[in-house]
Amino acid sequence: MRLISSKIWIKTSNQVLFIVLIVLAAGFASNYFRSDKIPFIEDWSAKSNLVTPSGENLEISLAEASNLFKKGKAFFIDARSLAEYDAGHIKGAISLPYKEVDWKFVEAMTGISEESAVITYCDGETCELSMELAVFLRNAGYKNATVLSNGWPVWKQNGLPVETGE
Repeated sequence: MRLISSKIWIKTSNQVLFIVLIVLAAGFASNYFRSDKIPFIEDWSAKSNLVTPSGENLEISLAEASNLFKKGKAFFIDARSLAEYDAGHIKGAISLPYKEVDWKFVEAMTGISEESAVITYCDGETCELSMELAVFLRNAGYKNATVLSNGWPVWKQNGLPVETGE
């Protein structure tokens, strides 16, 4: 009796393995022939979030951003909430919380030409608000919108000019 049940177990296991292999082969073949293939390996790093679907890198380095700041040749846009902005922000930055961009966009961007260098930032490496805001601004015509990755923390850590309040 025991010998029979182990043979059945082995036979069932082999059949399940065979079915799984067929399903995997069908899935790989299907993906191979798709025009919009699903990648097997994906870059999930914070830096990869700074690349648009068209492949354009929106990141600006701290050195470039601080150089533009010192020359007064860029507008800094804080994508964080107004409470976070009031607690501290890059000196002269404009508050445009991404979650409120639909109704605060026109007011916040008044006086900023579409050709101007615009640098968005938020709080921390994994914060995506600045990327989403930069993409929004680019779609609105601000083709020089970039993202300062890890913006607020890295700006403070390097002793660059900050202020509090509005």
